[in-house]
Amino acid sequence: MKKSLLALLLTSAFSYHASACTGITLSTTDNDQVQARTIEWGHSDLNSKLVISPRNHQYTSTMPDQQQGLTWKSQYGFAGISVSDDRFIAEGINEKGLTAGLFYFRNYGSLAKYDPKQTANNITDMDFVRWMLTQFETVAEVEAALDKIKIVTVYFDQQGNASPTAHWRVSDKQGNSIVIEIMDHGKINIHKNTAKVLTNSPDYNWQVTNLNNYINLHPGISPPQKINGVEAQSFGVGSNFVGLPGDISPPSRFVRAAFYVNTAPKLNTAEQAVSQAFHILNNFDIPIGSEFNDKSHIPELPSATQWTSVIDQSHGLLFYKTMHDSTIKRVDLKQLDFTVKQERKQKLDSGKFSYQEVGVSN
Repeated sequence: MKKSLLALLLTSAFSYHASACTGITLSTTDNDQVQARTIEWGHSDLNSKLVISPRNHQYTSTMPDQQQGLTWKSQYGFAGISVSDDRFIAEGINEKGLTAGLFYFRNYGSLAKYDPKQTANNITDMDFVRWMLTQFETVAEVEAALDKIKIVTVYFDQQGNASPTAHWRVSDKQGNSIVIEIMDHGKINIHKNTAKVLTNSPDYNWQVTNLNNYINLHPGISPPQKINGVEAQSFGVGSNFVGLPGDISPPSRFVRAAFYVNTAPKLNTAEQAVSQAFHILNNFDIPIGSEFNDKSHIPELPSATQWTSVIDQSHGLLFYKTMHDSTIKRVDLKQLDFTVKQERKQKLDSGKFSYQEVGVSN
């Protein structure tokens, strides 16, 4: 890919107004694990595709100066969804049930300095998800391998500034889940995802600490009480969590997602968890106009939330819906042939608003 085209793609996918991703984790009474997330970008179509990658496929990470970095061969096949470039996997699951996804981390992510004289073990941040999905079965294996690679920026602008980077959620079907954050020029921080939520900046520890500001929130209805002789009572359901932040900033989405995950009903089956995940994430759809102060030009997108994915790790299922088509689509990894020689790529949908006509009896 020519450098100018790569720059254009990255500018559109990871600029100031970039993705407001929200990720959640649900589990069932049988320890089925479900990872779900949204991805947002309101300035243009990310041209995301469904990517099916086989075993024994060779990859090479291309450095910001177009040199070759790390080359590796995949041990496991995976299904994932790309952003801007077919190589850049934003979320996916491999045939062993490992999932990985990137979440925008503006102003906080800070990668190791790129050295063009030493690139053999270098991999760009936008290749990191694909590297994990093709190589590992468990979170522990990912952690153990991090000191063998150096993660660098995928692009420098004309002033020599590195493109904004991400932080990453990695989970295995045994229920282990971590957040990987690279800060302070290459320092790798690993956090157990105890909150079962990930959004964007600030860092994960800050987001978890911020939950202390919302310990008053509870599901249900507040009981009546007297206030200076006035009989006060709830107007309806939800008064116990008045004050739940409703804006689309990353800290507010983190709190809101944590509340909905924490108050979800007991889930007995993976199918119930998948359904619940879609319902929770419906609360995070971002209308296209709300991201723009200047309304003189709003792109022809139906939503800033370009797609929502839900992954059933226990059964190897990838579900998704898109801004164009709310019909939920499913990819069953057990039905995929991972012995083919080439990656397969296809559009997520037709690109047009889709609906199904329902007949009504007279």
